[in-house]
Amino acid sequence: MQPRNMSMSGVVDLAAVKAAQEAKAKAEQTRTEAARHGGTGAVTPADLVIDVDEAGFERDVLQRSAEVPVVIDFWAEWCQPCKQLSPVLERLAVEYNGRFLLAKIDVDANQMLMQQFGIQGIPAVFAVVAGQALPLFQGAAPEQQIRQTLDQLVQVAEERFGLTGLSVDPDAQPGGTAVEQTGPYDAALNAAAQALDAGDLGGAIQAYKNVLADDPGHPEAKLGLAQAELLQRVQGFDPQKVRQEAAGKPKDVDAQIAAADLDLVGGHVEDAFGRLIETVQRTAGDDRDTVRRRLLELFEVVGPEDPRVVGARRALARALF
Repeated sequence: MQPRNMSMSGVVDLAAVKAAQEAKAKAEQTRTEAARHGGTGAVTPADLVIDVDEAGFERDVLQRSAEVPVVIDFWAEWCQPCKQLSPVLERLAVEYNGRFLLAKIDVDANQMLMQQFGIQGIPAVFAVVAGQALPLFQGAAPEQQIRQTLDQLVQVAEERFGLTGLSVDPDAQPGGTAVEQTGPYDAALNAAAQALDAGDLGGAIQAYKNVLADDPGHPEAKLGLAQAELLQRVQGFDPQKVRQEAAGKPKDVDAQIAAADLDLVGGHVEDAFGRLIETVQRTAGDDRDTVRRRLLELFEVVGPEDPRVVGARRALARALF
């Protein structure tokens, strides 16, 4: 899988939002299932530092990143700065007690991974959170800087992705991992994801609706449905025409809603929210309610915990009352 960069505080990425919701659901499911079996899925301190190669990257990094942030240390035997940095990272992995997993990759033996991450020099340190890759730093950074970076990483992983890390037990059997369990809607959700990948938005929408018919509050299905419906709405849009109409008709509800949909798909979250809040202020009656409902739908796409949604909800309340 080609790694991708993800800003910790950047604009919304629909794939990243979906990954966040999936990661939250999987992390919670893993904890619940471990408790049901009378265990914790605990690992030993030694399990917090692993060697990874190309063959095991999917399993050891991408899949594990749905449970815990995975910090990747790209190194080589001949690299002197690596010999300074790697022991610090290994020590911090144990000290952070499961808040992140350290994966060590020898670039000489794994040239393909080095190329995929676009690494120009080593040591280079990346993180993967819920399948999303982001660069952390390059070179033998001071320990204080490393700690600050790791603190930010684990905070984002917990707040945005629900990843609270691994349970560490010094007495656990080495190599212990959390119990995996198939959820009751996995087949339907997988069918929806496959439909999305194939461009069958109608099929994805129906699959998500099937889940919600049985479980109206299912978080992943609600998010997936909101995303798929958004993508379906903007299909066939002429962006230039939509934006021209929105600029020329500030009180036209349909024009402003269409432009807001385009804003969100393009990652301009604040613009989308601000446009609709201003339209709420300009309208009344059924028109105002139509705009309000669309804004609530866009909140679902971004996620209720996102600070931009929290701020927009307050602004909407002020506009309405």
